[in-house]
Amino acid sequence: MTRQELINQIFTKKTFLCVGLDTDIKKIPEHLLKEEDPIFAFNKAIIDATAPYCIAYKPNLAAFMDGDIQDCINHLIVAENVERLKEAEL
Repeated sequence: MTRQELINQIFTKKTFLCVGLDTDIKKIPEHLLKEEDPIFAFNKAIIDATAPYCIAYKPNLAAFMDGDIQDCINHLIVAENVERLKEAEL
């Protein structure tokens, strides 16, 4: 996201809300633990639920130091970019 895109999000959504992604596998809801990638599913659910109200997401680096979790972050970034492209095509 560019600086101007961030500013546009602030004015459009009328908020400065930034949601922290601080995933602890021990605290993921049981139904998401059945997913192929529960960390991704949990973070994607948070992003999907808060996207209309939030302008940015901040992963907690300490929670994301594990290599598997880094893969999850990369997956979330790709998923978000695909969604942005879909919206641009509408």
